[in-house]
Amino acid sequence: MSEDTAVSTAAASAPAAVVSAVRKFVAAEGGSAKAVIQPIGAAGVRLTLVGAEGGILGDRVVDSVATAEAVVDAVDGLETAEWDRELTSVTNVRPSHWRKMAGWVAHQTRFPKARNTKELD
Repeated sequence: MSEDTAVSTAAASAPAAVVSAVRKFVAAEGGSAKAVIQPIGAAGVRLTLVGAEGGILGDRVVDSVATAEAVVDAVDGLETAEWDRELTSVTNVRPSHWRKMAGWVAHQTRFPKARNTKELD
């Protein structure tokens, strides 16, 4: 880690609401989880969570990489990871998350059903 990154990480604070939500997620997943920090442009940085128990997927968006690192540092049992074969193979997306990602399409009645309907039901 460069000196600039360490300084900005030390200066960043973790939003209390995000830390609280991530702590609940980690507790529900057996006390540990992995976090993948992913910049997503002007929207900020996505902190994608993969629970250790069951590999349940969750995510939160924060302002910067430094803020995301501060969240990881503030939550016991949470460690930074990268998308690799091991992590992607244990990731499990709940049907409710599929619906959330599908947005209005998940609840439409006029168009053909989604191809992943079996996963949603």
